[in-house]
Amino acid sequence: MKIFESIPVEKPNFFFLKEINTPEDLRKFKLKDLDKISDELREYLLYSVGKSGGHFGAGLGVIELTIALHYTFETPKIN
Repeated sequence: MKIFESIPVEKPNFFFLKEINTPEDLRKFKLKDLDKISDELREYLLYSVGKSGGHFGAGLGVIELTIALHYTFETPKIN
């Protein structure tokens, strides 16, 4: 997990996130990439909230869980 010392003020370059539009896109990545995807998503949330303001604590706490669910199960289909 990447540690952030401060909230990003400039828009980061998202190598993985720019390729993900659906859960199916997420499942195309290798398992070893999921940690990096989690870091990028966390950085995106920090950057977005830093620009617009708001609360993001709960969102940061479920990033890995959400990625794991979408990666493991055939979302958005109901199984």
